[in-house]
Amino acid sequence: MLRIGLTGGIGSGKTTVAKIFELLGVPVYYADEAAKRLMKENKEIKTAIKKTFGEEAYLNDELNRSYLAKKVFNDVYQLELLNTIIHPLTIKDAAEWMQKQSAPYVIKEAAIFFESGSAENIDYIIGVYAPQALRIQRAMKRDNVSREEVLKRMSRQIDEAIKLKLCNFLLKNDEQELLIPQVLELHQKFLSLANAKIFPQRAQS
Repeated sequence: MLRIGLTGGIGSGKTTVAKIFELLGVPVYYADEAAKRLMKENKEIKTAIKKTFGEEAYLNDELNRSYLAKKVFNDVYQLELLNTIIHPLTIKDAAEWMQKQSAPYVIKEAAIFFESGSAENIDYIIGVYAPQALRIQRAMKRDNVSREEVLKRMSRQIDEAIKLKLCNFLLKNDEQELLIPQVLELHQKFLSLANAKIFPQRAQS
């Protein structure tokens, strides 16, 4: 089974792409949703978060999102601490999920593969591209936040040009080229690779 990563910057539309793959019958693991679930359910993560950020991080055993957001999103060091707690267990959770799948290939959708080290567990990575101005516009509308807030979020991620160069395949979601035909082409490509059992050397572990 091929393990495919799907990534892209804020507002690139990687979730939209993931939903198209799902319609084609491809199992998709959403790392951000999984992280939120683990922060709610995983005892190891909950204990570590309370120890690092204070008991106030949970109220009545529920994650105090506003409190935690204030702690980490204006402090790069605190954000890195949070990521150090969450990422290893999310990577483990994704690996366990993949082992349960029986499809020719599966997709893990995540904003940060290269930053978190999870790219090592993936055979090929798709990068979703959109011009920065369009990405900002989409994120502002989706999250109901200011341009400044979107730019701040973008600054915390690896440079988009570098990220896309590290990817094996590129999808353009720039509202100029049709997205679905690009996804269909990749779908057939991955089915062929899976059928031929063509896996990159870095995945042979």
